[in-house]
Amino acid sequence: MVSTYLDQLIEPFAECLTVEAARKIAAIKASDALQARVDELADKANQGTLTAEEREEYDRYLAGFHFVTIMQARARRLLRT
Repeated sequence: MVSTYLDQLIEPFAECLTVEAARKIAAIKASDALQARVDELADKANQGTLTAEEREEYDRYLAGFHFVTIMQARARRLLRT
């Protein structure tokens, strides 16, 4: 059952998953450079020293990671069936 607006947004993507696509999505990892940048921004956020521009950048990364994480969960669910 679709329970949130985010679920409603993601469901059409999840319905298109093939086993091959699910395997690729489940294996997605951030590059070392991207992970280092996100870690840097997270540290600054925890310290309260992010600039407005950095806050926007960090928020975009978090939104993207959230989407990928949800898609990976859907992909893994497909692979278990």
